[in-house]
Amino acid sequence: MLEIRDLYVGYYEDLHILRGLSLTAQTGKLTTILGANGVGKSTLLKAVYGFLKPHSGQVLLNGDDVTGTATHRLIDLGISYIPQQPGVFKHMSVRENLMLGAWTFQKDKKRIESKIEDNFNRFPILREKQHDHAGNLSGGQQRMVEIGRTLMTDPEVILVDEPTAGLAKLLSEEVYEMLVALRDEEGLTILLVDQEIREALKIADYVYVLELGRNKFEGPPSEFTDLEKAFWA
Repeated sequence: MLEIRDLYVGYYEDLHILRGLSLTAQTGKLTTILGANGVGKSTLLKAVYGFLKPHSGQVLLNGDDVTGTATHRLIDLGISYIPQQPGVFKHMSVRENLMLGAWTFQKDKKRIESKIEDNFNRFPILREKQHDHAGNLSGGQQRMVEIGRTLMTDPEVILVDEPTAGLAKLLSEEVYEMLVALRDEEGLTILLVDQEIREALKIADYVYVLELGRNKFEGPPSEFTDLEKAFWA
């Protein structure tokens, strides 16, 4: 379980983007964070993943305080991050891109091959295209590579930042199906930041809505049937 307690974070010492934010991502559930641009959704993920050091508050993983822990240590502890911007190396093969996810155990060849095989079983199209340049794949397939690379380290918790940004509707649906499968079939805990409100609500177990760096609403998706009222009241 991932817990955020009274978190204050900003890019400058006296300017907080997050202002006392608290939330919980339950084990094996998909928790969605919604809100307009600039309310601190991506900032939260960066703070959890060690890219930003909180000014105050706590980040807890299974009850242990990991606030401000270096990113490479968080990976070892079971947290991974999929950024909003596409992150494949386009002139490298699919297999090579996947292998980059194994840098924390790069000398363990047996484990690397085992994790790559797991990804090929998870995403069969990647086996077929393993020697192709990643840049030649469709947008949805590139997201498969990114997710697969993230899963090389056997994370317990995945932080996902707007995974369908820039993708066509059909490809977006494919990405959401991947996330649902990771939750339902592999039991992963997913903390998803998204602006695709209706689509995110369809797959979420629990929802937080942020406004100006604070919690505005929270609850199960069934409580967010009136989206306009929920966001702008």
